[in-house]
This record gives sequence, C-alpha cells and structure tokens, in this order.
Amino acid sequence: MTNKITNKQAGDEVIDLALRPSHWDEYVGQRKIKKNLKTILDAAKKRGEVSDHLLLYGQAGLGKTTLAYLIAREMSANLKITSGPALEKMGDLAAILSNLEKGDVLFIDEAHRLNRAIEEVLYPALENRKLHLIVGKGAGARTLAIDLPPFTLIAATTRANLLSGPLRSRFGATFKLDYYEIPDIEAIVKRSAKLLNLEIDPVALNIIARASRFTPRTANRLLRRVRDFADVNDSPKVTEDIAKQTLEMLEVDNLGLEPTDRQLLLTIIEKFKGGPVGIQTLSAALNDDSGIIEDVYEPYLMSIGLLVRTPAGRMVTVEAYKHLGVKDPKGEKLI
Repeated sequence: MTNKITNKQAGDEVIDLALRPSHWDEYVGQRKIKKNLKTILDAAKKRGEVSDHLLLYGQAGLGKTTLAYLIAREMSANLKITSGPALEKMGDLAAILSNLEKGDVLFIDEAHRLNRAIEEVLYPALENRKLHLIVGKGAGARTLAIDLPPFTLIAATTRANLLSGPLRSRFGATFKLDYYEIPDIEAIVKRSAKLLNLEIDPVALNIIARASRFTPRTANRLLRRVRDFADVNDSPKVTEDIAKQTLEMLEVDNLGLEPTDRQLLLTIIEKFKGGPVGIQTLSAALNDDSGIIEDVYEPYLMSIGLLVRTPAGRMVTVEAYKHLGVKDPKGEKLI
C-alpha cells in the first residue's frame, strides 16, 4: 500500500512519485487498455517469456510512464528509463542495450524524437535480440554482433505519426491513451488528496476535476496548488471557495483553459476573423513553436469543441466565442 505523504516531504517531484499508482487496482481509467495489457502480460508469464514490445501513445500526462512502471512491476522486472532526445549517438543506445539483463523492461519516452541512425540499431535488437556494433574504422572496420537477453521495450510518444513505419511494425501491440472522464479524474484527485492528508469538499473536488483538462497530471498539479493556497490561508479543509480562488489566482478558468489557450483563440478571432489560418502563420502570430501549438494547445481545445482543423487551416467555433464572451463575426454578442 502506498504510504501517505508527510508534511516534511518537499518538492513536486517527490510528491509526483508518491502519488503514482503502484498497483493495477490503483490505476484509474483506461480500462480497455488495462484489460488488454493484463492479458498480454499474464500470457507471457504463463509461458515463462517476456512480454512483446509495446507502444503507448497519447497526450502528455495521461499515464504512459505510470503504465510502464506497472508493467515492469507486474512482470517482476527491472525498469530502465531513457528518452529519445537523450540517445544522441548509436553508442548511447548500445551502452544501454548491452547492460540489459534477462527480463528487463526498457522504457523510451518521446520515442518520436529518436533519430534514424538510432532506429537502425534498434531494429535487430527488437527483432532478433542482436546488437550490431562497428569496430574499427576505414578498410579495417568490421561488424560485431552481440546477443542480447530477452527484454521488453516500451516506447511512449505524443506524436505516433512521426514514428517511422519500420519502427512501428516491430511492436507487438500499440495502445492509444485517451482523455479521462470526469468521474475518473475525481477518483484520482480523491486518492491523491488522501495521500496528501488533505480533506477536500466534494464540490471542490469537482471543480478541480473539471479544470484538469481531463488529464491526471494536470489534476494532481492543480491539487498541489490548491493545497498550497489552503495552507497559506490556514484552512483545514479545501472548500469550494478555496478551489475557486486558487484557479482564479492561476488564471485557469472553469474549462481548464490557461492564458496561453485563451491567447491562441483570441489571436485567431482578432487577427484572422476566426480563421481559417495556417499553423505556420498562427505560430508566427503567437511567437510560439508550431510543434508546441499542435502537441500542447490544440488537442485539448479540439476535444472540448473550441477549435477545429480544416484543410484551409485552424478555425475557432461558435462555442469558443461564447466561452470567451466576445462578439461573433456578425457583430452580435454571444452569451
């Protein structure tokens, strides 16, 4: 059982680790994925084998890393963690692979940022458990093949479309993590509050859940800030008023929109008459990276119906005008 977090523990990283589920029954949501993964893992254990390589994709904060921890725990395996940007040279990956032990689980986050040279090393490692190394240079160079122990690769990405076809084809199963339902987010916040020794009002719980962007990581982040606000104001309990004041201080509205989200919508409305506008033009107008806009802002705005992508570009919806309380293109006030 996960221990409660004492007031002496400090730092969001410590809290994040403590709030992370350590057992399957503590992992809320993604029921279909959990069920399918459990079948794969149970079958592998029954045969005395390692699991097939697994690909997890979906927006940031939905629990991909947590699933990797749970999979390793379920298989009684050591989990080794790295990321696409950290593997700059073939030697970086070779060093990790050559140090794997039988049954280990290797987790590569941001797998879409692996360069093609690194992928070439991965292919035989995933398919035949072979690590091919080039020894020497020039005419005297030769290829050395090293046998690898049975292991499982879990790759996580927010941009599955950027993974190469050959890499995607080498995973035994691929799972897409979706946004969570409000009741699931409420259950996650309730569990986290209990671990934080925090008494929270049901209404406050719902307010945090609805502002969480349907994402556990965001929900827990908001809960930590609500706890800070309650502590500073000597409130023994998180009330509806405490939750609302915290969100107001953070400039997070009832839909979970932050200043950057509202700026994006208002830029399309005010500068481009509601759209359509191309992503590069929008990126220049916002002075923000197009990848950040596509990966961070747009998915949530589209999921709640405030933004749409069309062949001609991005457009805000009538619901966006209503939410922001601004006039529609016809000059009428929408409420």
